[in-house]
Amino acid sequence: MKITPLAIPEVLLITPARHGDERGWFSETFRQSALEEAGFQAAFVQDNHVRSTTRGIQRGLHYQKPPHAQDKLLRCVVGSIFDVAVDIRKGSPTFGHWVGAELSAENRQQLLVPKGFAHGYVTLSDACEVLYKVTDYYAPQAEGGVRWSDPAIGIEWPIPLNEITANDRDNAAPLLAEIETPFAY
Repeated sequence: MKITPLAIPEVLLITPARHGDERGWFSETFRQSALEEAGFQAAFVQDNHVRSTTRGIQRGLHYQKPPHAQDKLLRCVVGSIFDVAVDIRKGSPTFGHWVGAELSAENRQQLLVPKGFAHGYVTLSDACEVLYKVTDYYAPQAEGGVRWSDPAIGIEWPIPLNEITANDRDNAAPLLAEIETPFAY
């Protein structure tokens, strides 16, 4: 398993090894000890599975507030997505900055998004399925969001904005400047 910090080093890109033969392949997609060696100490408590039916579906930017904040480990097992983490930690030198990576069934890469980051993605192909682990249970009272198209963040989505479909909640999420971030650096 190869673990690479991105431009915001708390966000990790993980590439599991794949071992194949004439029967197919085997890949270890999660190993707690490997994450611990990379400095990630939390334990995952819930797995989620999301299916999107068409290219250009936007999900996020979401986060959960303390005491239900979540770290997320995401992978795309069908199709491909452009996955993004935005630093929303007050006082962080990278506050408001984003990092992103293409995750696909082909490249097998995963993104570890820590607490203190808003997370979202756009589908790059039809029929996408995303699996992700979280370190706290879903708590609707702790939900937070930042508008995915906030020009102050300036995410460079690989699909034109007019071809992206988001739900009403994500389109109406507050801008980064409008949230009171519960996270400190």
